Amino acid sequence: MTVTANGPLPSVSYDVAVVGAGVVGCAIVRELARHPGLRVALVEAQDDVGQGTSKANTAILHTGFDAVPGSLEARLVREGSRQLAAYAVESGIAVEPVGALLVAWDEEQLAALPRLAEKAARNEYFDTRPIDPSELHEREPHLGPGALGALHVPGEKVICPWTTTLAYATQAVRHGVDLHLNSPVREVSWWDGAHTLTTARGPLRTRHLVNAAGLHADTLDRHLGHHDFTVAPRRGQLIVFDKFARDLLHHILLPVPTALGKGVLVAPTVYGNVLLGPTAEESDDKRATGSTAEGLALLREKGARILPALLDEEVTAVYAGLRAATEQDDYRITAHPEQAYVTVGGIRSTGLTASMAIATHVSALLADTGLDLGPARDLEPVRMPNLGDAYPRPHQNARLVAADPEYGTLVCHCERVSRGEIRDALASTVPPRNLDGLRRRTRARAGRCQGFYCGAAVRELMEGAGT
Repeated sequence: MTVTANGPLPSVSYDVAVVGAGVVGCAIVRELARHPGLRVALVEAQDDVGQGTSKANTAILHTGFDAVPGSLEARLVREGSRQLAAYAVESGIAVEPVGALLVAWDEEQLAALPRLAEKAARNEYFDTRPIDPSELHEREPHLGPGALGALHVPGEKVICPWTTTLAYATQAVRHGVDLHLNSPVREVSWWDGAHTLTTARGPLRTRHLVNAAGLHADTLDRHLGHHDFTVAPRRGQLIVFDKFARDLLHHILLPVPTALGKGVLVAPTVYGNVLLGPTAEESDDKRATGSTAEGLALLREKGARILPALLDEEVTAVYAGLRAATEQDDYRITAHPEQAYVTVGGIRSTGLTASMAIATHVSALLADTGLDLGPARDLEPVRMPNLGDAYPRPHQNARLVAADPEYGTLVCHCERVSRGEIRDALASTVPPRNLDGLRRRTRARAGRCQGFYCGAAVRELMEGAGT
């Protein structure tokens, strides 16, 4: 198992290098790890996996009911949703099948619901059902006044995006993939049948290259002479409400979508919180992940109509993510056989859901570019810590605590995180390198006090582990 974060990169030649360790990049190397004859590298600019769009989204496992019928995105979301739902069960990733309600607030939106049901059917999702205002308010008693009806989409789920990305990376590394962190790619050259990546940690040589660089996929594409798309970051700000708000809703509450996206929603999370967001702000700054007073005010205005009582609840956190939007309303996945190169661009908010299907698709494209995949094998399953609030936590397992009292000693009381869980995370296959990474693996410091109570103890444990 090889995970590096410092020093020069190894002077070996890889069969495939994947640039970008978001959920899609990690899914791709996991798929390639099924072929033991390949030497594979995952190259990431930052100090952890899942540091970009993958850590700042609405964490919905989509059915794909409202995708553009016939698009690549529609097919991969449909396939990926089934794959990821099964993988989550196998790997211990928290998922809650809460379903969604697409709420109509005026006559125009109400008239759009039958068209959305037809669109869902064209996307091979047949379980939508219109409901009247009476049933809608029975299902959601705290919904704001004035809703005229809704489309019920029972297959929509919420999932833990952090654990999903980490599970892919963990499984890949355990099966021989080299993960190289802190390695931003500055230049790419293609010469004599091989790519040379110039990174901050030195050169890396590979025969085949996959560009899963997310917000920077267009920049990497241009290094190889392609100008097929431009990433225009779309910022989404979100508000996270405290767990006391969780009883206010039972479904994901969706607006009727517009050209800019799915709009502002209210959704539960697997951690027991409630999300309000996101905004959809066009930008040309790929680092603009800060929140704004204007954006948060807009969200509160929308939230007041959807779920008025929500605004009386405590806010735990706010955050913003950037979606890799492009000129076309579809994924930009393209093979360039003459360069042994595959671009995986324009992967927006559905990338989490589609990740496993994208990986299968990219693997086939690599074979089309001349890569001999060789024989395939089944991967040994991974079992990840389940961070879901609806699932039993280690400190509640008397047998586990009796065998190892560290699991019975809580460090983060807001999120009920034990010393044993923190210890395990620090010793894991892909360990955290800072407190934020530890939070994504355990939820420590992610609760209502945001680390005010447990921060010093968590830091002491991390420093004691030499991280």
